[in-house]
Amino acid sequence: MTSGDPLAAGAGVLVIVPTYNERLNLERTVERARRAVPLADVLVVDDASPDGTGQLADELAARDSHVHVLHRLGKQGLGAAYLAGFDWGMARGYQVLVEMDADGSHQPEQLGALLEALGGADLVLGSRWVPGGRVVNWPWHRKLLSRGGNAYARIALGIGLRDATGGFRAFRRETLDRLALDGVASQGYCFQVDLARRAVEAGCRVVEVPIEFVEREHGTSKMSGFIVREALWKVTLWGAARALRAARTARAEAPTSRRRKVSPWR
Repeated sequence: MTSGDPLAAGAGVLVIVPTYNERLNLERTVERARRAVPLADVLVVDDASPDGTGQLADELAARDSHVHVLHRLGKQGLGAAYLAGFDWGMARGYQVLVEMDADGSHQPEQLGALLEALGGADLVLGSRWVPGGRVVNWPWHRKLLSRGGNAYARIALGIGLRDATGGFRAFRRETLDRLALDGVASQGYCFQVDLARRAVEAGCRVVEVPIEFVEREHGTSKMSGFIVREALWKVTLWGAARALRAARTARAEAPTSRRRKVSPWR
C-alpha cells in the first residue's frame, strides 16, 4: 500500500463479499479486510445461508459501522450476488467496488495492491497466473482446469488476459457503468469471464496484479460440474459470435473488386 494514498487506504471503496454457508470463515475474512484497508466499507451479500452466516454478518455490522449486510431470499448464484452488491454500492455513491471471496482464498492483505494499481487502470484483476502469482494447496487437476480454462478463454475471446476466471478484482464505478450489466446472466467462473471480456470490448484499461490464492481451510467449495460446463459453453458461444462479427467486418471493409465476383464472359 502506498503511504498517504486515499484510494489504497480504502476511501470510497466497497468490498463486496458474497456468502452462502461461510460462517466458519466470514468473521476472520472481514476482520482482515478491515485491517488491510481501514477506510473501506465491507458489504456481505448473503443468500439466506442455512448455517447462520447472515446472522453473524448482522452481528459484525452491529459492531462496526464500516460493515453492511444485504440479505437475499435464497441461493441465486455468485453472479447475481455480485450484481446485487454492485447495485447497492453504486446507489450509495461508492467510487470503487471490489469482488472478494469470503472463504479466505483471496488474501485481504493484497487489497492495497489492487487498489494502488487501479490508479492507472479501469479494472484490476488479481491474477494467479502472471509472474509473481501463485496458488497454495491446490491439487494438480484444479491447476490444470484453471490454466486450461483461462487459455481457452484467452484464445476464443481474444482478450489477452492470463486470469479472466479469477474473482478477486477491483472496478472503478465508471467501468461498471460501461459494461451493460443488465445483460449479464452468467454465474461462477463464467460471470468473471463475462465481465472481463465486456471490459476489454468496451476499451477499458485492464491490469493484472499477481496474487497468492490459498485454498480454503473451512467449508466446501461451491465449484461444480455445472459451473464448468456453463463456462465452457458460454465462452464458446461468445467466441463464435466474436469470429462472426470479425468476418462480417472484414467483408464490409474489403474493396468492392474483391467482394464482387466478376464473370469471365464479360
